[in-house]
Parts: sequence; C-alpha cells; structure tokens
Amino acid sequence: MLFAVIGISAGKTRDEIMAIYPRHKVFLDQFISRGEIVGVGPFTDPGGGNMALFRSRDAAEEFAKNDPFYLEGAVKEYQIKDWGDNMLD
Repeated sequence: MLFAVIGISAGKTRDEIMAIYPRHKVFLDQFISRGEIVGVGPFTDPGGGNMALFRSRDAAEEFAKNDPFYLEGAVKEYQIKDWGDNMLD
C-alpha cells in the first residue's frame, strides 16, 4: 500500500509559490534520498495543488505537517489517503 498526500492550493500566485519553493525542495529531497517517495508533483489544472505518493504513512504524515508549502501558506491543507495499486501486488 502507498499513501497519497494531496495538497489543496491556497490560491497563491506563481511568484509567491516560487519564493517558497527552495525551502520546499530541500525538505522534499530528504524524503527522496531516503527512498520514501514514489512520485511527486503539481497538478496542472487551473485548481492547482500537488500530490506525492509515499511508501509509509509515517513519512506521509511527517511531510504533511512540516512541508514549507503548508507552513508558509501555499498549501491550505494536506489530505492523506491510503492508496492501493493492484498492479504492484
């Protein structure tokens, strides 16, 4: 089972998001280097937001609580959902 962390956009401008991005990237890279993330990226539709797939709920929860995008207001809320990809079983 994987854990989807879905970020709901707070409606910040691209410039506001990019001002936070360097701190978000340093934070994110910690999870990537530990092999805890399967995939990550922004939604490209007008609603914005982002999603990451984690290998453990603990890592997903740590990310959702401490990501600079959340702490600095670019993401209004993170939702964590259990996700099963039957093709991986």
